[in-house]
Formats: sequence, C-alpha cells, structure tokens
Amino acid sequence: MNRFFVAALGVVMISLLPMASIAAPLVAKVDVSSQTMTVIHNGKVAYRWPVSTARKGKWTPRGAWTAKWLSRHHKSSLYNNAPMPYSIFFSGNYAIHGTNQISRLGRPASAGCVRLHPEHAAVLFRLTQKVGKRNMKVVIQN
Repeated sequence: MNRFFVAALGVVMISLLPMASIAAPLVAKVDVSSQTMTVIHNGKVAYRWPVSTARKGKWTPRGAWTAKWLSRHHKSSLYNNAPMPYSIFFSGNYAIHGTNQISRLGRPASAGCVRLHPEHAAVLFRLTQKVGKRNMKVVIQN
C-alpha cells in the first residue's frame, strides 16, 4: 500500500471512532441544522421529534455525553425559574427538557438547552430512568 492510502485509511478510521463511542441502549441524537431529535432505543429508531436548540447569540454544545443527572420538576436558576420539566442534564447547565413554548419547536429558540414537547420529554425521561443514566447518550451535531 502506498503511504497516501494508508494515511487516508487512518483518517477514515479515526473519523469513525466517535460514532462507535455513541453506541448505547438509548441515544438521543440531536441534529441542530434540522432542529430534530432522533431517539434510538436498543439499536432501532423509536422516535423522531422536533426540538428547539440555541437561538441567535446563544450556543448549544456539540459532542457526545452520557446523561449526568435527572430532574423531573426542574426550574431554571439562570432564567427566572423557567420550568424545565423532565430535565436530563448532560453537560454542566445544559439539558434536554420539556418546554411550554411548543409553538417554537422546530426552530432555534432556547438559551442553549435542547427543548422538547413536554410529552416527548416525559417519554425520553422515563426511557432514561429505565436504562440508567450511564446507558443513555446525548449526541448533538450540526
């Protein structure tokens, strides 16, 4: 094999590694560009829902995390006690949670969290409780 091919193969293999690291019984995959979440449970697409990620001037982090902690009746300490039902925190103050601003789902509207319809957030919350936090992955990409 020539060196270019070997180097290219190495780049391809490295680029595949992050996807391998997201394998889990439950994956919430957020596509910021389409403002959708795909929920993969036991290797099969179980749900596809509209979300709202960060509005202009705010940021939703990109990457992959395990769920860190759950809060059923959470209220924001940063944004005037805004309700954040069925919160699944994955990185610092960032969470997936329900919203009462349902009409804004499907377009950027949050301060950085991933907002879902409260019924969808409840489903994801219960699935996370069922599989356990360490078996739930959050993946956010453009």
